[in-house]
Amino acid sequence: MLHARTLLLMLPTALAFLALPTIAGRHETGFLNRFVRVNGTEYRYQVYVPSNWSKKQKWPVILFLHGAGERGDDGLVQTEIGIGTAIRRHQDRFPAIVVMPQCREKVWWLDASMEAQALKALDDARKEFKGDPARVYLTGLSMGGYATWDLGAKATGRFAALVPICGGVVLPSHVTGREPGMPPTEATGDPYAATARSIGKTPVWAFHGSDDPAVPVTESRSLAEALKAAGGNVRYTEYPGVGHHSWENAYAEPDLMPWLLAQRLGK
Repeated sequence: MLHARTLLLMLPTALAFLALPTIAGRHETGFLNRFVRVNGTEYRYQVYVPSNWSKKQKWPVILFLHGAGERGDDGLVQTEIGIGTAIRRHQDRFPAIVVMPQCREKVWWLDASMEAQALKALDDARKEFKGDPARVYLTGLSMGGYATWDLGAKATGRFAALVPICGGVVLPSHVTGREPGMPPTEATGDPYAATARSIGKTPVWAFHGSDDPAVPVTESRSLAEALKAAGGNVRYTEYPGVGHHSWENAYAEPDLMPWLLAQRLGK
């Protein structure tokens, strides 16, 4: 009797040890805290990892660039607007690794140091979570929309598709003050045609609200037309009566993610 009782007492411990390999084999999922160090400065960022993530396959990777209102150094607030909100509402629509760096205050994404930390976060997350280099995508809203157009034009061959939302290449004239990385309020030549030529055949789906008071809708219209004229691969969706927060409509589009994840470098 004593022997049987001892075995019963030992059973939970034995089962716990048997479960250890399974627990150890699991990987964190959801919104995860990460950081990168660039030129001696540490930057916090977030990575979303789907609940069914497995190292047995390669995963598409999305780099998301937030707007000016989410700048800071807490590494968190950038998940509360845009693609982070969309993921929380419809996780099933986002079977991808989503990298969400954070731009510092009083500087724009177009600043070289901010661009460097965003790309470093992208590279680190792609390596850690088995990202597919042929399926890396770039999207951003407002300030991040400007950066999506800019980085997409400069880093051709790196991104399989671009999704700029309420962005542009020339700032509206009402914007005052100069911050590092800000695009010009006036531009010589035709900046829309120049951007379109640089983007080339990279697939683009752009979004804008017709009544945007912050970024003129003419920015997205002009860029879409320039891409068409240059023989580019472009879709453009404009929301009638919608203001600056057109990202709420864009990231809720049921066709957006299937279209995005179907794009592939070298296809």
